[in-house]
Amino acid sequence: MDPQLSALAEARGVATWYENADRQRVTVAEEVVRAVLDEMGPPVPSSTRVVTEGPDTPPLGYHQLDDGTELIVTPRRLPTVDPAWGWMLQLYALHSPGSWGIGDFADLREFTRASGAGVVLVNPVQAITPALPVRRSPYSPSSRRFANPIYLRITETDEFRRADQQTREHVLRLAPERAELIDYDAVWTAKLAALELLWPGAPEPMSDELRDFATFCALAERHGGDWRDWPADLRRPDGAAVARAREELAGRVAFHAWLQRLCETQLGNVLASTDAKIVHDLPVGVDPAGADAWALQDVLAPNVRVGAPPDAFSQQGQDWNLPPWRPDRLAAAGYRPFREVIRSVLRHADGIRVDHIAGLFRLWWIPPNHPPNEGTYVYYDADAMLGILALEAHLAGAMVVGEDLGTVPEEVTDAMHARGVLSSSVLYFERDWDDETADPPPLLAPKDWPVDAMASISTHDLPTTAGFLRGENVRVRAELGLIDDVDGERARAEEARTEMLAALSEHGLLPADPSEPDLVVALHRLLGTAASRLLLTSPQDALGDPRQPNLPGTVDEYPNWRIPLPLGVTELLADTRVQAAVAALRDARSNGVSP
Repeated sequence: MDPQLSALAEARGVATWYENADRQRVTVAEEVVRAVLDEMGPPVPSSTRVVTEGPDTPPLGYHQLDDGTELIVTPRRLPTVDPAWGWMLQLYALHSPGSWGIGDFADLREFTRASGAGVVLVNPVQAITPALPVRRSPYSPSSRRFANPIYLRITETDEFRRADQQTREHVLRLAPERAELIDYDAVWTAKLAALELLWPGAPEPMSDELRDFATFCALAERHGGDWRDWPADLRRPDGAAVARAREELAGRVAFHAWLQRLCETQLGNVLASTDAKIVHDLPVGVDPAGADAWALQDVLAPNVRVGAPPDAFSQQGQDWNLPPWRPDRLAAAGYRPFREVIRSVLRHADGIRVDHIAGLFRLWWIPPNHPPNEGTYVYYDADAMLGILALEAHLAGAMVVGEDLGTVPEEVTDAMHARGVLSSSVLYFERDWDDETADPPPLLAPKDWPVDAMASISTHDLPTTAGFLRGENVRVRAELGLIDDVDGERARAEEARTEMLAALSEHGLLPADPSEPDLVVALHRLLGTAASRLLLTSPQDALGDPRQPNLPGTVDEYPNWRIPLPLGVTELLADTRVQAAVAALRDARSNGVSP
């Protein structure tokens, strides 16, 4: 590679090589490095300094110095998280007689209040763009700074309670029927119509950030859900045409600000109604067509897509279609956009789970007109990013969990643990990597898992307990034509099942002649032996539902994020299968300590 280009790339934090999953050095094409540097633009200086607390630093927090420097003092380590058991919830999948075709904030409140859990992790509940079709993935929100009004319980708004009988009856007639699969467009259409009937029409107090978000929503209703296709003079939030449109659409701007106030109220009610610690999930990024990509475009690289390099599971790499932060612009902004995102999540939570926390250290940038395997890593100031995350958690009195599954450098997990951030452990993945006698290495006994971790059997992207036991993941992917070597994949799935049954036997947890429900409970008992502070299961795992919420590598081929639970909230918690699975975790944490 040209030495000048190499030196420039190093100065800007752009990798010219990377280590693949097999720990082999891969050189990045010069063309890719140039394309990434072009998208970064000229470097922007920063007057922000981020330091870790020490004897010579000011108190924790944000300080403006006389020379114009902003000094951010971050905690050395967050407090230790108390051991607990709990749930991982896909909120949309919950349902009750009062919810309108999708789980809502009231379902979340009732579930957390009745479950007896110590912690409840909730999928991202961040904002959609209010235009059809509604984006279904909670991991590609329109904004990470605002909430999703599709989760509002209409009948629990003050406006519904105060409405006259005729209006209330009209609203109730709008409720959609519960369907086999969640129909986001139908749900949003019904809830929008009901909310428009109930809206009092009064002006709403707004911060600058809320004003811009509500303006985006109003413009999206008029011009469509992708701001990149709007008239050119509306594509920047600070343009004169946007100011004129905001005045013209003042009613709709106020309406969308009001929806956010309703979300704040109902999210606050969830937190106030339970002793469980509510942990909200933070996605890696945002929809490039959405509100944050429009409002924060100066600190993003809007033409770049975040993804992952090729590995054994995705030989062509992965394209997540999310625009990344520009490292220099984010620092020059005092990291305020990042701070706003963290604060918005923690406003109504006791904790935050950061999806792909390695993204605070580096992200795989895919430049325009390149496939996912033609990208490179761009590095961030990890001490600053992780430090600010810890500072915001400290200010909110919250815990932090990082999702560090897959191919993640050891230094990422080490840095997390040093700051008091929990890592993630999954039964399917935890192996004794120090044992070089077998390929793959043997499963690691749960008693040897990391203590500072949130542990589970599976995740929303992996087979459920029943799905794993049946090989459902292989069957579904084979039917969709996503597997080249079906027989080989089936054999590997059977080997994994046999290996897991052997682990149950070694722990004295394998029943004689077990049924599938027996094995589901046994897997929960095995999880209960983990050293990790938090033990979590999902309703899908506890029930023995074979359908996983999301099948990576698919969009419309599989009903991702659309599968409701087979039982309502009350029936779910009373189900004997669920109670047996939960008892294994509750008993393991009944004395409040890890083994």
